[in-house]
Formats: sequence, C-alpha cells, structure tokens
Amino acid sequence: MDDAYTGIVILGPTGSGKSRLSMALAPLFHGEIVSCDALQVYRQMNIGTAKASAAEQALLRHHMLDLRDPGQDFSAGDYQRAARQAIGEIRERGNVPFVVGGSGFYLRALIDGLFEGPARSENLRARMRKIIKRKGPKILHRALQRVDPQAARRVAGSDAERIIRAYEVYLTSGRPMSWWQRQPREAFKGYCWLKLGIEVPREHLYQRINQRVDEMLQSGFLEEVHGLINRFPRDSQAFKAIGYRQIAEFLDGRLSYQQAIEEMKMESRRYAKRQMTWFRSDPSIVWLDGQAGFNELQNRATDLISAFLGSRPAFLSGL
Repeated sequence: MDDAYTGIVILGPTGSGKSRLSMALAPLFHGEIVSCDALQVYRQMNIGTAKASAAEQALLRHHMLDLRDPGQDFSAGDYQRAARQAIGEIRERGNVPFVVGGSGFYLRALIDGLFEGPARSENLRARMRKIIKRKGPKILHRALQRVDPQAARRVAGSDAERIIRAYEVYLTSGRPMSWWQRQPREAFKGYCWLKLGIEVPREHLYQRINQRVDEMLQSGFLEEVHGLINRFPRDSQAFKAIGYRQIAEFLDGRLSYQQAIEEMKMESRRYAKRQMTWFRSDPSIVWLDGQAGFNELQNRATDLISAFLGSRPAFLSGL
C-alpha cells in the first residue's frame, strides 16, 4: 500500500444514504466525488437519478456527471476510461478520489477491469431489439436463463440492453458471459481502495425507497420526464430507467398515476435487492450500520478512512 495511491469507495443500494455520507466525508480528507452511477452520466436526468444538485457541486467537486444526452449510448467501458482519467487528475491535484454509487458493474469495471469479450454485432442486436419490441424483453431473458443462468440472475428481466449484450456474447462466441467474466482483466493498477458499504435492514430500506419516490414526485419529477419526452426519442436510455419508464407510460396514458407510482416503488425495491446481492459477493467491503444515527455513521466511517489513509482529517490537521 505504501507504493500505491489510495481511494475511497462509498457504496450501497439505492436509498441507503451514500450521497449524504460522501458529502460529509470527502471535505474532511481533501476528497473529490466520482459518481459511480449508470444514469447520472446523462444530462437532464437529475431528479430521478438523485444527482448532486448545483449547490452541492459548487461546494464539492464532482466527476462523471452530465457526460451524454439521454439519446446517446454510454457503456461500462466508456465509464471505465472516463472515470480512470478523472481519478488520475484528482491524484495530480493531491486530492483523494471518493467513488460513490450503487452500480456494482461500473465499480467492477473501474477497479477490476472488464473482460475482453467478443465485439458487438449490430445485425444481431437489431434482430434482438425487434423481438423485444414485439414480445418484450422477458422472452430473451428466459432464453438467457437457459444458456447462462448465472448472468441471467444478475440482470433484471426488464433490462433490455444488458440482456441483449449477455445473449449476444453467448451467440457470437459460444461461451456464456459468466465464463468471459472469469477471465483475466486489466485491473486499475497503482491504487489501493477502501470500500465502505452502507447496510440497511430490508424493511427500513424499502421504507426509505418508498419515501424517496414520493419526494421525487413532489420535487418536479413529472415535469422532468415530460421535458425529456419532448426532447429525445422514446427508445432513449432515459425511458428504459426505473421511474422514467413508468412516468413516461403514465404521460402516454398506458398507466394510471397510482399504477406508475406503485410500479416505481416496486421496481426500485427489486433493484435494491439485486444491488445487495451483487455487493454481498465482494468480501473486501467493510459494512457500516445504516440504521445508526448519522453522526455515529459518519464518525465510524471517518475513523476507518483515517486509519486507511494514515492521516487525520483535514479539520484536525492543525491540532
């Protein structure tokens, strides 16, 4: 560790309080925030992604936000390259990167690297998209379960793009994605990471998620989605995401308002469960009690980071 740069990861499921904790911790250690979220990279998707506000970004430098329009593709490989560059620039300024988010796949891409799988086949992808358009994504998800049950367990039945990629890998290479993911990768060399996870009992986490959905709607989420509908095609990434998809269907008249809200809450809870399943497979994560009072949570994290960095927080450095 003496020869490596150090970085902090704050992770956990949606609604666990990652952003609040990181905003409290990063200034103590000359930190800058690197978002690890698959949707915060998109411009104009703010409320539904719980993106840091303009005021928060003015207080503390953030990275990996607002890099693409919702109609543009952004892959885990794109994230890896851009985030690694941002982290290098943070280190050049003598600061500490705080990687914050709930996308386990993007975090793995950043730290461990990506598998060198087969190239994309646009013809094959176009055929699969036609199938999904006619019959929905679950038909391909069932096909994926037959050939690669391990990958299928990690992908939601509604996540069309990830289903397409996993099935495409199998069809073009004859090997399941889970096999490719076990192959050697190009790890992010020269860095040592402390991973702190926020754990909240399921019942309380689900209560927080339900409350967050209500707060999003009170904050103008309907207007945000309506604006996106007017600007971007309906096959854009925005309308595949939890929350955005349901509100778009409400605005189209395909769901009632109450149905949209209930489906948003249900899908968010399912997503949180998948996130925890992913994170549980990483034994290097140090788990924090998310049910503790915020001061206790912050103090515990501060102690762990101080020990890891071998330094006192910035606000104590002169004492």
